Amino acid sequence: MIDSGAGPLTPGRVRAARTGVAVVFALNGLAVASWFARVPAVREALGLNPGRLGLLLLAMSAGALLALPTAGLVTQRLGAARTVRGAVLLVGAGLAGIGVAAGPLGSLPGVAVALFAIGYGSGTCDVAMNVEGAVVERRLGRTVMPRFHAAWSLGSVAGAALGAGAARWGVPLAAHLTVLAAVVLVGTFAGARAFLPADPAPAGAARRGSGVLAAWKEPRTLLIGALVLIMAFTEGSANDWVAVAFIDGYGFSEAAGAAVFGVFVTGMTLGRTLGTIALDRWGRVPVLLGTILLAVVGTGLTVLAGSGPLAVVGVALWGVGASLGFPVGMSAAADEEDRAPARVSVVAAIAYTSFLGGPPLLGMLGDRVGILHALMVVSILLLPALALVPVTRPPAGR
Repeated sequence: MIDSGAGPLTPGRVRAARTGVAVVFALNGLAVASWFARVPAVREALGLNPGRLGLLLLAMSAGALLALPTAGLVTQRLGAARTVRGAVLLVGAGLAGIGVAAGPLGSLPGVAVALFAIGYGSGTCDVAMNVEGAVVERRLGRTVMPRFHAAWSLGSVAGAALGAGAARWGVPLAAHLTVLAAVVLVGTFAGARAFLPADPAPAGAARRGSGVLAAWKEPRTLLIGALVLIMAFTEGSANDWVAVAFIDGYGFSEAAGAAVFGVFVTGMTLGRTLGTIALDRWGRVPVLLGTILLAVVGTGLTVLAGSGPLAVVGVALWGVGASLGFPVGMSAAADEEDRAPARVSVVAAIAYTSFLGGPPLLGMLGDRVGILHALMVVSILLLPALALVPVTRPPAGR
């Protein structure tokens, strides 16, 4: 991203951009969590078993995965602010569409189309807001990317709380999700106005080696992508299934299941808020090693605890342990500013394949052993991530 000639970037301007980025992250989290918190309600409304629900969740992941190959180029050409504004229109339409399709219409294809729209819009927004966040981080001269993702988690906490309340008080899906869509649209447009000024990238940039195709050939970028993929699966598995797992495995009510999802995102928020201090003090590698090990313990406790209250403690540890992998991976991908849009796009594309394959994999496994026990896969997949952590070290001279 190249600064425009609109004027100098004063400290106040950069701080305003930091706030704008945080607002966009928070509202994106609110939108996504509002959907996840109502997954049990949609399952009930459409009469879906775990396998069919997993296939439905695939629609959102497919939309995101299709968006990511071009999201970096779009961000590079149009700038982060315009890209975010276009993407959130799709997210808002998708949220309202789910409410109408699952509520009054009772249409499974309608919900699938709406989920695809959310996935495409959210995937595009994800790349753009992470690129902008990395630029702001460099301008500030200290680690702030995890706090942007903490803002996403705070939005998720709000979405989970509102979802639990809506479930508890019987608020119709259509009313709940349509109101949320309006809030997300208005707030995101306002937040994007504070983004740092940027000029579109020259048309020949990709041919000079700064494009997405070149980034796909870089070993470090691909290894960062593999690490973020595992961490995205760790986070996404909880987003998709933790509420359902506690309903089916521990006998929780729908509202209590949504509240457990809130415990997870609260753990994520805590880890991302305090993680910036740890990262600046000890660096990426030791902090990531510690948090990944914590996630292994948390997921194991969630599945094997044998009692609901103890399993909720496991969910909290799982949230803290999963909190830093995605934001640190995005910061690592964006270490060199001129290559950031392409590299973030590649890392995000790799990571989002976990959202594509994760829901149906866990859903089919859940049909055989139950969703709660299927989540043990998360602990197993986290172990190889430990060997990938060293690739997040900044390149020499940075």
